[in-house]
Amino acid sequence: MLERWQRGLATLAGEPPLDRLPSKALCEIGPPAAPNYKPLRRVLLTEGVVRALFDEYSDHRLSDRGGEETGWLLLGWRDEEEAVIRATLPAGADREAGEAHVRFNSTAQAVASRIARQTDRRLALLGVVHTHPGTLRHPSDGDYRGDIRWVGQLRGSEGIFGIGTANDEGPAEFEQPRASVLRRGGMTICWYSLREGAKRYHPIPVKMTDGPDLAMPLRPTWNVIEGNAERLERLARQQSRLGFEVAPPSGLAAVVPLADGGVLRAVLTKEGVRYFLVRNGEPLASELHEPRVDRGIYRLMAELADGDES
Repeated sequence: MLERWQRGLATLAGEPPLDRLPSKALCEIGPPAAPNYKPLRRVLLTEGVVRALFDEYSDHRLSDRGGEETGWLLLGWRDEEEAVIRATLPAGADREAGEAHVRFNSTAQAVASRIARQTDRRLALLGVVHTHPGTLRHPSDGDYRGDIRWVGQLRGSEGIFGIGTANDEGPAEFEQPRASVLRRGGMTICWYSLREGAKRYHPIPVKMTDGPDLAMPLRPTWNVIEGNAERLERLARQQSRLGFEVAPPSGLAAVVPLADGGVLRAVLTKEGVRYFLVRNGEPLASELHEPRVDRGIYRLMAELADGDES
């Protein structure tokens, strides 16, 4: 069996709004809603989250897709009457979007949410931010028809929603003209909540607090996540002990623990997938060339099982 492995270092190269309906995988994050949840009174956003939203919104406006809608999923903590947004997951390069809709790459976001929750198990899906290319700073009727169908699946049966709009003028630094509004550099995000069964959204006060965006380390590897999302999500569902690690500068490692204490490590980059067996801290590089990461891992697991029986 070991003829297929080479001793070496495991180098880590490294209706439109209905389209935003989260995947089943995302809706299942976290335990059921606790009975003591009350209507949200305010939302805290970490400074890293706010900067990520405005910086990436600015970059989007300057891109060749700047005329389309874009958006982010919001992950964080839900307490009795307060929520803390601690991570954002972008719509992705593979999103489907136009001037009046955006369909997120929900499979990539499901994988990314798994990775983020390795850092903080309290993270749960809290809501969505999306942009309007025009001046409508309130969720549209179409937004409502889509959002009201799934907010009941969130903790507290209530979702948090941000609507981003932009013009050519505005302060260089963050300002808050109203309790439910944040603005910077001509870009504005207005914040709302929507409870299950409610007839309309309600403006929700927001406040910035210290802290990073916990999903920011995933940005350099987002293209790799998107390119392998379906296989990684399927693998994660099949292998409950599967873990993920960011592999700088722009890679992602899928790690499968083995019964003997070793691990299989698949390092995904834009160039492809490399496989390693790590035992007693010593990596062995595989000669296997299999671009489909789930098939590659299962082939190597079968190989290891054959070797153990021989």
